[in-house]
Amino acid sequence: MADFQDYKQTVKYETFSYLPALTADQTRQQIQYIVSQGWKPAIEHVKPARSHKYYWFMWKLPMFGEQSVDRILSEIEACHREYPNHHVRLIGYDNYTQSQGTSFVVYRA
Repeated sequence: MADFQDYKQTVKYETFSYLPALTADQTRQQIQYIVSQGWKPAIEHVKPARSHKYYWFMWKLPMFGEQSVDRILSEIEACHREYPNHHVRLIGYDNYTQSQGTSFVVYRA
């Protein structure tokens, strides 16, 4: 029985939740991908206890037409500073398919 590991239930969020946490460079690359696809970045946040039962709160409006990765990163940082005990995620909206192209948690509380 010592060969078996205990099953630990961990909460998974969004696209990259089954992988190790993204580095700052990998996050930058994902944001660049969102911009290169023409998707509209939007930032959302929520308390960890409410993350599965409720809608996430939107941080400002989606960043329509934003092409600067640094500007998107600075808005993510501003959201995280304002709500340090919340999860913060980035969504890339695809207005052609009218759906989320990608979504991933940047900061976990």
